[in-house]
Amino acid sequence: MPATTENAPRLADPCEVNFQQPEPAEMATTPEEPWLQVLSSRHFPAWLAEQRLSLAFTTYQAGKLLLLGLQPDGRVSVFERTFNRCMGLYGDGQTLWLSSIFQLWRLENALAPGELHNGADRLYVPRVGYTTGDLDIHDIAVESSGRVVFVNTRFGCLATLSDQSSFTPLWRPPFLSKLAPEDRCHLNGLALEDGKARYVTAVSVSDVADGWRDRRRDGGVVIDVQTNEIIATGLSMPHSPRVYRGKLWLLNAGTDYFGSIDLASGKFEPLTFCPGFLRGLAFAGVRHRWSVRAAARHDNVRRAAAGRRADTARSRTPQRPARDRPAQWRRRPLGASGRNDQRTVRRGGAAGSGPTKGTRLQNG
Repeated sequence: MPATTENAPRLADPCEVNFQQPEPAEMATTPEEPWLQVLSSRHFPAWLAEQRLSLAFTTYQAGKLLLLGLQPDGRVSVFERTFNRCMGLYGDGQTLWLSSIFQLWRLENALAPGELHNGADRLYVPRVGYTTGDLDIHDIAVESSGRVVFVNTRFGCLATLSDQSSFTPLWRPPFLSKLAPEDRCHLNGLALEDGKARYVTAVSVSDVADGWRDRRRDGGVVIDVQTNEIIATGLSMPHSPRVYRGKLWLLNAGTDYFGSIDLASGKFEPLTFCPGFLRGLAFAGVRHRWSVRAAARHDNVRRAAAGRRADTARSRTPQRPARDRPAQWRRRPLGASGRNDQRTVRRGGAAGSGPTKGTRLQNG
């Protein structure tokens, strides 16, 4: 059952934090502080309660699966587990599918309906880990037939699990001449329609090893898996396509815009500007939910004593011209390596193959 203010999950854990803005005098790190502190906007707990949901997301820099829920007193609680370079995530309320650097994990909720564990109505336990090797798995989805489909970014194809091999290829873009572990086009996103794989996103149509890196600014495409047609071009590092209420939504990550694709014209129609590098999208009710990987500012993120880099999540809705945006919102130009100069780095943490506590999750 989704979290409510009366039946909110308490995800008891040493890393549980109070989402209150610290005073400037409190910004200095002390040995007694938890290794991780997360800050949120003031209305975030009320939004979770209003929408009756909890959130799950991954960060491959820190190698963490994080679950956000509500405590009985209405405060946000956090639970985390470590999975090395975790990225792709799919949930249906009972099962979580999670990709890590060498495995694809299936976690199952161990609680019966109405049962609680330390105040949480979901207790996810790793049941099966499929060893795939390093495929750089991005999006994961489960079709209506029950088949697990994932984006095998390293080989540039859609794939499923295999009992004998690392994976079974299902489909590859028509512009790729062969399957090769060379990340030729950076295929990354997958959208289902009517319970079947329908649309994918790629950063370019390159057919050479790492060729997508030269076309990140405007080489992005959306491909119809069923017809092999490229239905949208000129995108900047598109990610996370989703079909919702008859429209194809995606994150045009290179430009910081969330929007939809006009299937008739193939044009991207921006809806809102979100600073950072957008990856990960889900829908809940009539509102959207997305995650943002943004540059961490020194004055609003407490760094752990053992860590030198941090991941933050932010969302903004104003659609302002770049010249009018506050300085901290402006994206820095791509450097020689092609990566934004973001202060996001790996943190250490507790080992994490144990049970994971959380609440009802939406797909995506």
